[in-house]
Amino acid sequence: MAVERDHERSVLVRPDLAAVAELLAGRVVGTLAQLTAERDAVHIALTGGRGGAAVLAAIAAHPWRDNIDWSRVHLWWSDERFVPADDDERNEVLARRALIDHIVIPARNVHAILASDAGVDVDAAAAAYANELAGFAPVGGDPWPSFDVALLGVGPDGHYASLFPERHEIAVTDAAALAVRDSPKPPPTRVTLTRPVINASQRVWLVLSGADKAAVLGLALAGASYAHVPAAGAKGRVSTVFFVDEAAAAEVPPELIADER
Repeated sequence: MAVERDHERSVLVRPDLAAVAELLAGRVVGTLAQLTAERDAVHIALTGGRGGAAVLAAIAAHPWRDNIDWSRVHLWWSDERFVPADDDERNEVLARRALIDHIVIPARNVHAILASDAGVDVDAAAAAYANELAGFAPVGGDPWPSFDVALLGVGPDGHYASLFPERHEIAVTDAAALAVRDSPKPPPTRVTLTRPVINASQRVWLVLSGADKAAVLGLALAGASYAHVPAAGAKGRVSTVFFVDEAAAAEVPPELIADER
């Protein structure tokens, strides 16, 4: 079967979420191991949700995990729920339990978004995150780093990070991070990276699982407007890959699925 191409996007399908997570974890581990052997700083943006948790746990359990020089890896988040620091809703809490607590990584390399009990409001938390990103920006380039890998979960409505359909945040191009209020998905208050930051990533790898993602995956691959289907506008500079299970791939034409083992 020929490898699919649709606007330089690839689709890889596995039977279920566990198999998807194993495949994606292997990609992440291999990429980070290679990059940390080549240079001093490697940046990855993490995601939350069920798919994100499965991928992070699979990275922690991967037999080659310790081939990565974690002292050179910087962890970021594509979005965060603006709740107290120890709240189970926080993506940071999920990531610490699934991955960070199992690796040796300097605390200064873990770039968490400020929590609601940090003494600032959500606008200040977004501004602080933008400022932290700017501290790792390339000279003469964008005011944020180019993530080597951005992991993204996708919701049934097509949102990623906290960029939801038909909302102003998806169209913002002059900021790195934004406060989100009245989110369509609880909790209502969040901080999110913007689309230009995500699209400056070298590799954007999206994970989708479940039949409720099938329609939105089909729309994203068909070239839907990112204002209506945000995931349709997510792309990396080097690669954009949708890692999906069979249920989520139900509406993807066979010719668009990569034959990769």
